[in-house]
Amino acid sequence: MSETRSPFLSAVDAVCPPHLIDMARAAGAPRVAIARAGAPLPMQAAYEATQAGIMHPVFTGEADLIHAEAAKLEWDISAYPLIAAQGEAESAKAAAEACGRGDADVLMKGQLHSDTFVRAALARTAGLRTGARLVHIFHITHPSGGRPILITDAAVNVHPNIETRHDATRAVVSLLHTLGNPHPRVAFLSATESVLSAVPSSVEADELAKWARANIENASFSGPLALDLILSPEAAATKGLADDPVAGKADAIVVPDIVSGNALFKALVYLSGGCAAGIVMGAAVPILLTSRADPPAARMASAALAAICRKAG
Repeated sequence: MSETRSPFLSAVDAVCPPHLIDMARAAGAPRVAIARAGAPLPMQAAYEATQAGIMHPVFTGEADLIHAEAAKLEWDISAYPLIAAQGEAESAKAAAEACGRGDADVLMKGQLHSDTFVRAALARTAGLRTGARLVHIFHITHPSGGRPILITDAAVNVHPNIETRHDATRAVVSLLHTLGNPHPRVAFLSATESVLSAVPSSVEADELAKWARANIENASFSGPLALDLILSPEAAATKGLADDPVAGKADAIVVPDIVSGNALFKALVYLSGGCAAGIVMGAAVPILLTSRADPPAARMASAALAAICRKAG
């Protein structure tokens, strides 16, 4: 290990879960509109997902840049649609509107700023609004396999209000059902298992758990729960929560704000080598909000997740 590398950082590479690829292939490859595709990372991601049989790309952006990047990969893209557009805003608009008019099934961020991309997706002219709030979900798996943990919302909503977290809870339960979990267990994160007025997230978690039990079927809910009680059966037993339907065995975590969610997902990725597949739900099509820091495994897993969600939708 490098002397400058923190001993807490995992040296294990993320692994794309094979079962996600299998499910995506069974669902059928969707048409993915890539907003401003002419750059190395989005083109590499599109190439690998296409080769894996889980994507049919629809390129938008500067045609010369797209062809140049494809040539570097020795990839003949003549069979795939290319919508010429100049710059970030025009490319994002072209990709979003392709999805809105039914020419693509998934919207994917390419070489452009996230705010420009999301603004295009939310524009009324795109036709992607459904009335639900957009919520981001990470599906995180360990390199050695095992049960995934899902986290919402760690990337889109900064301070989600109760209604936004209602939508996030519905979305994460729906996604887990789609992935084959018939009765997911959802935890509402706080710093304590007690409802304390001095800890607003604990009060909100209690409210959310009660609401979810009354309004969402085929799932179990618990909150407030601190992270140790969410992940560790031993901690749950020690603190008298062995009989709680979620404590120590959660499938999903609904976080109170973007800071806690972002820190949690990055801890699972950087400290344990987790593979984080990310998807935005709530629009008419699944949205892939990829990051330049995403490793290839995460990009592939995200594409697979979108294919599975698109089929379910």
